Amino acid sequence: MKVAELISPSSIFLILALPAALCLGVAIGIFNPIYAAIIAATLVMAIIVLLRLDELIVMLVIAVHILVDSYLGLAVYQIALLMALVLLFACYFGQSANHPWTRPRWVWLWLLFLILTIVPAMEGAAFSLTNSIGYYLEIIFSPFIMFWLGNIIAKDVSAVRRVFQWLSFLAALFAIHTIIQATTGKFLFESARGYANLVQASNFQIGEGVSRASSFFGNPNGDGIFLATCFFLPLGLFIESERLWAKLIYLLEMLSILLALMFTYSNGSWIAALTGLLVFIFLVGRVHYSVLLLLLVTALAVVALTVFPSLVAVQLSRARDQGNLSLHFGAWQTAMRVIAAYPLFGVGLGNQAYLSIAEHFRVPAQTKLLAEPDNSYLQWGAVAGIPVMLIFLVLLALVFWFSWRNWLAIDTRYRPLFAGGIVALLALSINSLTVDGWTSPIDVQYLGWLIAGVVASPLIRRCLGSQSVPPVDGMAETAHVQVGASWMDKAKQGSQL
Repeated sequence: MKVAELISPSSIFLILALPAALCLGVAIGIFNPIYAAIIAATLVMAIIVLLRLDELIVMLVIAVHILVDSYLGLAVYQIALLMALVLLFACYFGQSANHPWTRPRWVWLWLLFLILTIVPAMEGAAFSLTNSIGYYLEIIFSPFIMFWLGNIIAKDVSAVRRVFQWLSFLAALFAIHTIIQATTGKFLFESARGYANLVQASNFQIGEGVSRASSFFGNPNGDGIFLATCFFLPLGLFIESERLWAKLIYLLEMLSILLALMFTYSNGSWIAALTGLLVFIFLVGRVHYSVLLLLLVTALAVVALTVFPSLVAVQLSRARDQGNLSLHFGAWQTAMRVIAAYPLFGVGLGNQAYLSIAEHFRVPAQTKLLAEPDNSYLQWGAVAGIPVMLIFLVLLALVFWFSWRNWLAIDTRYRPLFAGGIVALLALSINSLTVDGWTSPIDVQYLGWLIAGVVASPLIRRCLGSQSVPPVDGMAETAHVQVGASWMDKAKQGSQL
């Protein structure tokens, strides 16, 4: 193979552009360090794209969305979305046999979803233009791009494993940050905006001396839903891996995430995690794995009750809080009244539109103003109308159906890996019954739709179909043919007699 065939024109352009950009960054850095940091980050991103480390890039996209767009309040620049679009273009122009290209699944349904939400975006712009446009980009357009990237990147089982490994690493970092915040009272890398948010929320105190940890997510529920969703990724890797050192790493990630989840005191996240564990035991693929999981869950429960009795007591006390439960039911009733009044296009995208209009329909059980109805599915109907809500539910159902088909198609050894992704989506969906999981512009919609694109990717079955017949299957087929031939020979001899 010639060298010219190994290096594409885009690679040559990047190689020549990097030194020039580096010199420009040094020159600008002398006068403004912020611009130098931006150029340095751009250079790092270009190098990673050049090396085609796609799995690392999508993890960085999610990290930038949480840390930069959401926590630092720079969502107006949509940095994470721009990074995702750059990766999408790189995948298109760099497509090859090793990096196949595919259009997103159910593209016509996605286009309908994108078009029908334009009217709610215009309605919401009457209350706040930036809030409405931000919601459209964050919970409608960006999920489409992340789902598409997931379809492209999941070209085989190895790629799926690498994506989940990077996401597990990111979740472990956020878990460690949450644990440090809860145990020491210090918020590492705290910004002025984040400090003001904690002060305004009274540090999310739920009792004397007890505060709920929120990490970089702005609220404990966002932190909880992120951790509960990500927990099943290292769990799937733990079961699927055959190396002891790798199992130890995944086990440490799981324990860190669970401990951090305890410090969020999120009822919905724990319900989603426990329900997901039951489903994962079913999807794990082998009986001895299911028994191992049951033993592991039992051991973790005993350890939690023994080592952290105070944390468990606070969690159970909060779960029995009737006022919190009554507020949820009241918020749902208010949302249903809003849907009945605005069935076609809702009140408009953005929390400003819902906060203003839903107040006229508030039921007595909802004792305070809410910018969203604590339920993603009802929120879709309230802010964008019943047709959009139904399309979203259809998209979600298709994700689970095609991920189930991929789970059936792959070898039993790799089923725990896909089970981790499927159950992560299930946990997110269950948690979205009590918080704005799928509809939060600052939490996990990037993560959720990336995982959805990965586990439902059409390239998985295409890759399996292009592979040759495994040796065991080939031997079985040969034996079957030989038995058939032997039976035909005996039949011919009988007819001659």
